[in-house]
Amino acid sequence: MKFDIAVLDGDGIGPEICAAAIDVLNKIGQKYQHIFNFKHYDIGGAAIDKFGEPLPESTVKGCLESDSVLLGAVGGYKWDNLPGDKRPEKGLLGIRKAMGLYSNIRPAKLWKSLAGASPLKPKLVENGVDIIIVRELTGGIYFGKREHGTKDGEEYAEDTETYSVKEIERIAAIALELASKRSKRLVSVDKANVLETSRLWRRTVHAYAAENYPDITVEDVLVDNMAMQLVKNPAQFDVVVTSNMFGDILSDEAAQITGSIGMLASSSLGDGKRGLYEPIHGSAPDIAGKDICNPLATVLAASMMLRDSFGLTDESKEIENAVQKMLDKGYRTADIYEEGAIKVGCRKAAELICGEI
Repeated sequence: MKFDIAVLDGDGIGPEICAAAIDVLNKIGQKYQHIFNFKHYDIGGAAIDKFGEPLPESTVKGCLESDSVLLGAVGGYKWDNLPGDKRPEKGLLGIRKAMGLYSNIRPAKLWKSLAGASPLKPKLVENGVDIIIVRELTGGIYFGKREHGTKDGEEYAEDTETYSVKEIERIAAIALELASKRSKRLVSVDKANVLETSRLWRRTVHAYAAENYPDITVEDVLVDNMAMQLVKNPAQFDVVVTSNMFGDILSDEAAQITGSIGMLASSSLGDGKRGLYEPIHGSAPDIAGKDICNPLATVLAASMMLRDSFGLTDESKEIENAVQKMLDKGYRTADIYEEGAIKVGCRKAAELICGEI
């Protein structure tokens, strides 16, 4: 089988981690007789430097013509002082919107080999952590009205959050479907005691679940309590659905509970099979080009692509097993290093995974 993959290396460590994932995909292709054609496009700071904008039209076109998209990371200190609509992150938000990707699925799994790397006490994670956070991706405050100016002689800024019933229903549908295949429990996170959008969110999620998934138990948790519960007893959660901004924050918290943000992948999907696959960590410009970054989240994102966009379940599982074997043998990148382990760099980690395949 042949697949066209658009690669958005981005900034910082993006090119390094994407190169590692490409090596692993090529190895899988050799073993299972698939052909992966990779085409690279600019996004974020790299695109700003070359084209003067974070998301060139050529990048959008290339992504829409591909079977799926692999993304490294965007952003960096170099572009921090640019106006909001010219910042690298605008490119990421833009490509998600252009591709119609309204759901971000972020697994937060504590790998058995890395249990000691969790910052939580052993008794809090002894039963394992395997959470899926489903984050609404193209609505809410990140895409609401923005205003910055001066009023009565004082500078001010305004960001407005807006959600429609349709936006909430379609993200609830994805989360409820995931819950139906797991524990049949769904936690919906909001701030309904303060925000009008959260009150609409809560009503809509419950109404949609009652009509379409009556066997799913839906529990509401306020976002501040959710942040506390994640570090108090993370094992109590299974599938979680929430808004764009809340999901952005909580998924990073859940990631750190598992030992390292460098281990966690994510997918952004819409109505079709084409998706955007990326690690959830940032561009880490301070370690870029030093071959010390962790490529495993990007490798696992590529694994998710094989499974969720291409239907290659066995190939996806093979990558996950190879990562597990590498970890079981004691190899660690700097971010997950522990005494007695064997420290490796980005390129070596990819080489080891390919060796296991």
